[in-house]
Amino acid sequence: MKRIVLFAILFITAFGYSQNIITYEKPPVFTECDTIAAEELKSCFNFTLNTFIYENFKVPEIVAEKSYQGDVQVLFEINKEGEFNVIYSDAIYDALKDESKRVFDALPKIKPATYNGKPTFVQYSITIAIPLEQPIKKLQPSTEDVQLTKKDSLNSTLSNEFDSVNEALQPYEKLEYTSELNIPFTHSYYARFDDEMNAIGTNSHTAAKPFVYGEVARYYDINAERESLAKDTESWVGRKLFNEHLVEVQGEDYWFTVDPILDLQVGRDSEADFSTTYNNTRGIFIQAGLGKRLNFTTSIFESQGRFADYFNRYAESLKAFGPDPAIIPGRGIGKRFKDNGYDYPVAEAYLSYTPADFLNVQFGHGKNFIGDGYRSLFQSDVASPYPFLKLNTTFWKVKYTSTWMWLKDARPEVVVDDAFLTKYMANHYLSWNVSKRLNIGLFESVMWADTNGRGFDVNYLNPVIFFRAIEFQTGQGAGNAILGLSSKYKWNNKVNLYGQFILDEFSLGDVRAGEKSWKNKFGFQLGAKYFNAFNVDNLLLQAEYNRVRPYTYSHNTQILNYAHFNQPMAHLWGANFRELVLIGRYNYERWSADAKFILGQRGFDFNTDEDSFSYGGDIYRTENDRVGNTGIEIGQGNKTNSFMAEVQASYLLNPATNLKVFSNIIYRDFNPEAITATTMDSNTLWFSVGVRTDLFNWYNDF
Repeated sequence: MKRIVLFAILFITAFGYSQNIITYEKPPVFTECDTIAAEELKSCFNFTLNTFIYENFKVPEIVAEKSYQGDVQVLFEINKEGEFNVIYSDAIYDALKDESKRVFDALPKIKPATYNGKPTFVQYSITIAIPLEQPIKKLQPSTEDVQLTKKDSLNSTLSNEFDSVNEALQPYEKLEYTSELNIPFTHSYYARFDDEMNAIGTNSHTAAKPFVYGEVARYYDINAERESLAKDTESWVGRKLFNEHLVEVQGEDYWFTVDPILDLQVGRDSEADFSTTYNNTRGIFIQAGLGKRLNFTTSIFESQGRFADYFNRYAESLKAFGPDPAIIPGRGIGKRFKDNGYDYPVAEAYLSYTPADFLNVQFGHGKNFIGDGYRSLFQSDVASPYPFLKLNTTFWKVKYTSTWMWLKDARPEVVVDDAFLTKYMANHYLSWNVSKRLNIGLFESVMWADTNGRGFDVNYLNPVIFFRAIEFQTGQGAGNAILGLSSKYKWNNKVNLYGQFILDEFSLGDVRAGEKSWKNKFGFQLGAKYFNAFNVDNLLLQAEYNRVRPYTYSHNTQILNYAHFNQPMAHLWGANFRELVLIGRYNYERWSADAKFILGQRGFDFNTDEDSFSYGGDIYRTENDRVGNTGIEIGQGNKTNSFMAEVQASYLLNPATNLKVFSNIIYRDFNPEAITATTMDSNTLWFSVGVRTDLFNWYNDF
């Protein structure tokens, strides 16, 4: 069945490419540009549009009275008939938004853009500076060489070099917000611009995360948002604490910022007789840019912590080879700290290079996520950081993401010379905006291991190839390939529907026979988001259902499972589960609140001498230990029902660094049918308060 699906995808893709080998695009044309040469049409369009705005835009009185200096961001479309339509506008004053809408409504009908000679719609974004600036046609700079005269000397040039560098420093212009750096991925923060990115008619691609600032800037002005949250303080301490980066430096062709990282929290866990929990993280976060196309960032964390009992048990169940007692989920190895705490250092960094407007290349050590939901069945960020190389290519209505990852299997039984076994993962994700409302995504991934001196297999280095075909050529036991399909439909500007389907293995004959074969290894996700729910600005409601059959993501060669550092690379629960997630998020100025409710059913192994079978939930078990060939159902084994509620309220101390104070309450009820050494009944109330630099997702819902 996988071959059939693969062939269908291959045929559709190949046909699509064959229809678009030769293309020609022409921008929209104003009447004033009819006689202009083709290569000058874009410049003429820009100049004519900006001139019209300058001559017709009337700054509202309320704005003029306050001598406001800023801008208006406008995302607009020119349809196939040549008519201008404003899709979205953003400004501090509503009057500026209304005026920009009035001006664009007054624009004349023009010749539409064409693609291969056929009229098509196009989208543009424009920044209108306030006060208005008259557009001018730029002259080419002089090509005269600047030469030293006889009076100049090499010594004087060198002696002034250091001073000239200091003199070149400029006021910091917050260049990170238009850079190719990643916006730190947290579900809570991304909810702030989720509705703008998902407006009907936008040509955005929202599955592959994290986003870079430059792509979000087309739809949402993060800089304007953070300026609107700035506190009125003149002291250096006040500005650094509430408004700015600790260190901000900008030169002629470079910039960088430096900030401390904090995650200081204390709490109580009812399950452990209300014993104290804590986390003590200190670190440093550096962002920088060299020129306009090269950016890099690094973050270093030094942490000690003790968590709720259920969290600690899960961390110790992930234990790696060696003396260290735990792997802190999503972070890394936890060494013993004092009596019952953990010391877990973490470092993340990456380079981001954009050689052309359509291509971004990243190489670093971190995490990635593919999906529009809270969970991902393709690739999630629940595991520890790992080295990766990622290519994002964006053109027409397509975004194509290729990622190669270097992973580890940290189990004692697979170590080589006291070193963790290296395994590799490569995936491709093609996101296609079929229409203004519908997006379709195609996903493929393959896992292989560094065994018998195989190392990194160059067969998988090609960014436009089908992994399943390569897997057949290298031997079916040499890799573990997975296919996926995703979709998103914009019901309207308030409601989005999304879903994923993951296919690990499939037997059509067994489906027809109704035998519920173990070979039918697949899962799906269905979800919906409701933006500005019930006409309450910035209120997001989300519902999501996830279901994955037993043995999905596992393999008869255990090292080829879909995991890294003893943690799943997709859904946190592995396989053999069904789950309902309900989420509400709200933010007002610097305040925010998040509520999450998760109901689930899982099937665990018994892990006893009498019953040592694999029931399909633990993806680190070999399929050869399965309980049977047919009659395989979700929840089989030690059936466990669970409920979890998590509510967090926070106040954003510094928008530039995402430093916040917060309080968090977790209630967790975990009820297995049988109590075993690895699956215990648990009822937890965990309360904590603290201050945190919010740079990544913490998942507490094991």
